[in-house]
Amino acid sequence: MNFHENYLKSAIFEFHRYKKMGDKTFAQLSEDEIQWKYKETDNSIAIIVKHMVGNMLSRWTNFLTEDGEKSWRNRETEFEGEYQSKTEMLAAWEKGWKCLFEALNNINASNFNTKIKIRSEEHTIVEAVNRQLAHYASHVGQIAFVGRMIKGNDWASLSIPKGGSTDFNKKMFGNSNSA
Repeated sequence: MNFHENYLKSAIFEFHRYKKMGDKTFAQLSEDEIQWKYKETDNSIAIIVKHMVGNMLSRWTNFLTEDGEKSWRNRETEFEGEYQSKTEMLAAWEKGWKCLFEALNNINASNFNTKIKIRSEEHTIVEAVNRQLAHYASHVGQIAFVGRMIKGNDWASLSIPKGGSTDFNKKMFGNSNSA
């Protein structure tokens, strides 16, 4: 496997991992909980998703041929007005990820060296993908953190639960001392 194939496989895996973390968080939350804010000035999970989706659609639509900051995007409105329902939020979430994965699936050896522009700044494909991977990872972390705040003791861990490392290591490695 050459570099571009290995890199894309790894990036796609990581994007799927963060999408799954979001999916697992949403599954634990009600209609009202996706709108919850710690303080009035904070963003709810629904607002964070709205921003992520706006970013995804802008960055990944015509990824190889157009600037990632589209003229039709209004970033400021992504932080105003929430989705009317959890179903609407989830549909938008899926639309954003679909756009991202379709764009990544169109990258190949013949276009891997294409320069990508984001806000008129030139990026290699690796730089552009890494930029978005870091951006989405930070927001999914916010989503999971807010979800955990909301659920408290009812939160189902998205990874190894607190106090579960020994059991996890036994299952994975056959003993509790493996890293």
